[in-house]
Amino acid sequence: MGNRQWVIGNEQWIKKVLLFFLLFVFLSLTPIAYCLSPITLFAEPTIRVLLVDGKNAKIPKKDEKIQRSGNANGEVFLSGLKYSGFIEVWKGEKGLYIINEIPLEDYIKGVVASEVGNSWDIEALKAQAVVARTYALYQKLNSNGKLPYHLTSSVLHQVYKTGNVPDNIAKAVNETRGEILTYEGKPIAAYYHSTSGGMTEDPIEVFGKSYPYLKPVETTCELSPYFMWEKRIPVSDIESALNMAGIKEIIIDGLTVSNRVRNFKIITEDGEYKILAKELRKNLGWDRLPSTMITSITKDGNFYIFEGKGYGHGVGMCQWTALDMAKKGMNYRDILSKFYPGTTIELYNEDVIAKDGVHK
Repeated sequence: MGNRQWVIGNEQWIKKVLLFFLLFVFLSLTPIAYCLSPITLFAEPTIRVLLVDGKNAKIPKKDEKIQRSGNANGEVFLSGLKYSGFIEVWKGEKGLYIINEIPLEDYIKGVVASEVGNSWDIEALKAQAVVARTYALYQKLNSNGKLPYHLTSSVLHQVYKTGNVPDNIAKAVNETRGEILTYEGKPIAAYYHSTSGGMTEDPIEVFGKSYPYLKPVETTCELSPYFMWEKRIPVSDIESALNMAGIKEIIIDGLTVSNRVRNFKIITEDGEYKILAKELRKNLGWDRLPSTMITSITKDGNFYIFEGKGYGHGVGMCQWTALDMAKKGMNYRDILSKFYPGTTIELYNEDVIAKDGVHK
């Protein structure tokens, strides 16, 4: 994923997006655009996705007033990607936002193709499809209705891109069509991440909330390129991320049950400060500090060297462990039962989903 930003924050970007929108309107009037059947589009459950680009994508702020400026059914190209379906343009206080409403199963194919490699074993792809579908439905049913979308197309929720879907990914999604994970009749919060580093995390450490079906479990993700890593980060960048100066030392000051860093003690020329590890990671950037499972911190001149394991928040299914399990002959039900114990796989049917999210 690149860092190209198309959600507009200034005049230049507004002009670009308006140009994109005009192109989209033009395309929507062509015979190609109209090849999409409205009946097909709305005959299945749909999901509304805020299209954003990059891991630091801008989204509407809390209480920001946004207003729909236009909509059409067809295709639009943004940042080199083509999105199809029902497109809406919304105007916010500092820019424009584009929302794509598409059939749920088409969306799941785009998520699986974006989140994991198309060369992965079919059972790992199936597990990803069920988890992505469950996560999307959970977000849809638990949205507060104040925003005109259910989730974003970035790592803020789950990555969604379009393009040709490889046959094996289409097969994995089709063979699990409609399947979701439920707990006590409701779709679960199916969090997942790339690489756990040996153990998944308790969600209360990341999201401030516990779930009976999300408990730390040991993992086998040595296949991942992020199983172990080393990052050199300039002291000045850390000071900027923490809005402080004169950092003299960074000390690990507390671990979670999965041996991830909960807090750092930052010693500066002015005093000592306790900083949440997840806040440092967020402020530095997800890629610059891939996880909070940090095993060593040393200083080399004007750099701090962080050694660690894993990539992502660590909660729920570890994608690389899912791949390892699939390679060892386990099926997607085995994989899901490991990471979400006590849950049930049920067929999702929007007609039987009540507005309060109860799966009847």
